Amino acid sequence: MELGPELEGESELEKRQLSVTIARIVQRLRGSPLHSELEQEARTSLHKSEVRIESLKEDLKEFLRKSGWEKKLQNAVYRELNVLPELGHPSAPPEHTKEGLMYIRRAQVNWEKRVLKSLNSMCTEMSIPLAKKRSADEQRELLHKWNEMGTDEPDLSHFRPVYAPKDFLEVLINLRNPNYNGGDPTGLHSSWGLINVPLPVKDLPELRELYTELGLNYEQLGIDDSLRISPEPFEIEYIRLGQKVLSEQDSAAAQQYIRQGCPTTLRADMWAIILNVNNELEDSLYYEQLKANVIQHDLLVDNLIYKDVKLTASNDDYYFVFEDYLYQVLLCFSRDALVLDHFNYSSASPPKSYIKGKLALEDYAVVYPPNGVVPFHGFAMYVAPLCFLYHEPSKLYKVFREMYVRFFFRLHNISSHSSGIVSLCLLFETLIQTYLPQLFYHLREIGAQPILGYNSLEILAVLAAAVFAYRAENLMEATSLAAAEAVLADLSTLQVMPLLQLFLFATLN
Repeated sequence: MELGPELEGESELEKRQLSVTIARIVQRLRGSPLHSELEQEARTSLHKSEVRIESLKEDLKEFLRKSGWEKKLQNAVYRELNVLPELGHPSAPPEHTKEGLMYIRRAQVNWEKRVLKSLNSMCTEMSIPLAKKRSADEQRELLHKWNEMGTDEPDLSHFRPVYAPKDFLEVLINLRNPNYNGGDPTGLHSSWGLINVPLPVKDLPELRELYTELGLNYEQLGIDDSLRISPEPFEIEYIRLGQKVLSEQDSAAAQQYIRQGCPTTLRADMWAIILNVNNELEDSLYYEQLKANVIQHDLLVDNLIYKDVKLTASNDDYYFVFEDYLYQVLLCFSRDALVLDHFNYSSASPPKSYIKGKLALEDYAVVYPPNGVVPFHGFAMYVAPLCFLYHEPSKLYKVFREMYVRFFFRLHNISSHSSGIVSLCLLFETLIQTYLPQLFYHLREIGAQPILGYNSLEILAVLAAAVFAYRAENLMEATSLAAAEAVLADLSTLQVMPLLQLFLFATLN
């Protein structure tokens, strides 16, 4: 692959880094189904009349462009660019690619040991194996009720979540850099917030630059169209543009488009394009293979999934109707070995189990569960909102899996990544402490330190701060943690985009 003239003004280091990035993407794509499909299509095109030997290279490129394969390849490359971690120093050890800070790596390792200990203790106490093959009768029964698993009422009283969000929060609160004191020997400053690690987070000017499209001088779907009186309102024009973006099937264009909102009617397809989810025949077949694995084998984590859905989504006014979908997606997810790929750029490592009688012998070690992800209390809520958009299980599954390996895994792993849960909590606390100091101090005094970063990425950490700013007057009147929680109990009536605009661009300086 040639480096184009646009690189002439770049440094030699930048050129080398780009070359390495290209090589990494090419290597990853060569192992994908897309590569074999593209190769087969290229061979087939050799028999087309428009492809001539004397101009083979150019004719082949033109054929692939017209047949849509060029766009598929572009979307695949764009996906890899969004997933792959930034290049580190060439002499850095491999573990630095996963996490650059040693004290955070140690904290993550210790957390993994704690989770695995909880899982093994449950296994020992209940005298049940981590995995076993279902009997023929059990397989037939599960297959028969596959679409009605919500009606099943297994005895889950002895099962407990391996951990809850409050357990993870406790670990984050106690996270410290042993080589840093912040120039505060008294320790008074560090006690203001719950998160006390020196990670860089964006300030308000940087956030305004990052979220330019949320500025008051940009039109936003759902806001500006309701304010304009015109025979051709913004919404109509924007939907028309969205339909054109969908017809182009371009991931980068779709991602840019939704920064000013996304019409409800286009959202499912737009998100699928951004995530490069096509749901073709092979995807449906792969989903059926995962389903077959669920039918054949019973895993201990299946009970954790059942328990989590019963405790969360089944008791939610919005999500209880999706109970069957949640079981199907999460049970298949636990068997999906393709999820293991994200551990190449995650601070975490997949847990391992050993064949009976072969403890500590690496040749007999297997990843458990097969996807390397131990479900915890609240895990089902990662899937639940997607059920509103996708009603075909195989497509719902693939969208969720892509969302997980891109974003969700960062919310329950300890890392220094800017989209990791530690940085999100720190960003939220910093915004509140900097721009709403009286509210921050008041909440701290009543024992309600304002952490609201779970189930969110960076933009949602900002949204969390915006919600606190909007409810500041009510929160200032709260005299206890319970009262503060009651103020934030129902957020369903809040309009997201106006809150973000006001917080970022209108009220704070």
